[in-house]
Amino acid sequence: VGEDPASQVYVASKSRTAKECGFHSVQHTLRAEISEQELLDIIGELNADPAINGILVQLPLPGHVDAGKVIQAIAPQKDVDGFHFINVGKLGTGELETAFVPCTPAGSMLLIERVRGKDLSGLNAVVVGRSNIVGKPMANLLLAANCTVTIAHSRTKD
Repeated sequence: VGEDPASQVYVASKSRTAKECGFHSVQHTLRAEISEQELLDIIGELNADPAINGILVQLPLPGHVDAGKVIQAIAPQKDVDGFHFINVGKLGTGELETAFVPCTPAGSMLLIERVRGKDLSGLNAVVVGRSNIVGKPMANLLLAANCTVTIAHSRTKD
């Protein structure tokens, strides 16, 4: 939504990567002035379309659009970013088999497992940051792997 240059680069990269991986990807480029309701209607149509398996909304959205409302409008089973409250809850309770997990923490876990092996049980892990996109999901993935997790953030004292 809109013409944010960084978002355009990210979306182009995601489209290219999807194609390289053999996924059929449909991009909806929407004007910055789109109303919140129009965007919600498009998401509703995509939710109802059985040919659509996943929905990704590139953030940030224009200021007049409530990003939280838009993210929560995505059907949890199509929320490939893993930002819907249902996916966040599944991740927080360790129900990883059916949750969509945000890609950065998921990729980080793959890297850690490649270096340390699959069994991370008992390891001490420090997560720097508590964002909903990386920090908290990363901490939850490490907890699910039976690590002892410490979270440090901007208000952490020395």
